[in-house]
Amino acid sequence: MAFLTNVLFGLFLALFSYCMVLAKGWRQVVALALAGALVAMLIGPPPTQAQGSLVAAIESVLNVINGLIKTALDGINLIRSEIKNFYERAIWPAALINQAKALVSQMVAQYRNLMRNIFRINLKSATLPNPTALENAMRNRQTNDFGDLASAYWNTYGNLPTATAASPADRTMMGMDDALAIANLKTLKESDAADDLALEAADRIEDAASQAASGSAPFLTAAAAAASIESQALTQKMLAAELRQEAGRLAHENALRKRGATITSDVSDQILNLLERQ
Repeated sequence: MAFLTNVLFGLFLALFSYCMVLAKGWRQVVALALAGALVAMLIGPPPTQAQGSLVAAIESVLNVINGLIKTALDGINLIRSEIKNFYERAIWPAALINQAKALVSQMVAQYRNLMRNIFRINLKSATLPNPTALENAMRNRQTNDFGDLASAYWNTYGNLPTATAASPADRTMMGMDDALAIANLKTLKESDAADDLALEAADRIEDAASQAASGSAPFLTAAAAAASIESQALTQKMLAAELRQEAGRLAHENALRKRGATITSDVSDQILNLLERQ
């Protein structure tokens, strides 16, 4: 600070001398002299006594920081270190946690691809163009091509017969059976897509378990439980679709029985009419 003040003071003297040389009258000389005296008072070094009191105050603050405060901070750091060591020894043993992480990583490397390959087994068996297109639409694990699925279904099994080619009861049952079959195929595609999401969630949980920090096991457990609940809900949805399919089959069989009873009644009436005519 003193060095900077001396430099500024020297620059001021040089500039003041140059201005005095350029002054053309006594009034300018007097004005420059007064301005120079004022500036010299402002940039001049402070008294030695003030500097001494300032240095003493700073030294006293530093002594407090290096004394009482430093001792307190050292005590706090010591307590924190002891707590950390206690957690690592008793509550979250670092060696056991690292061993568990290594085991998880080993299991992931050993079984993940094998389990993935089970879902990648090619089960397609159709050979003709229309059945092949239907099978591809059924097994592509997508949910944004329901229109293509319906078109492939109609191309494979044919459209409903016209009103003159089949009775209204037959056309109604065929339409209901087709609608139920297409609806369940859509549910199947949704289930396959949800399975992919569940597998991705399982992979993320496994990866997190192999890199988890101490004390994070409850969070991973909660995530796994939530994924398990979603998987159970998906299973229940597929069971509901199976029950709908079974209900549709029973309704179809009952419709055939009702139709048979109606036909039997009509035949009986015709036989009675013939007997009465004779």
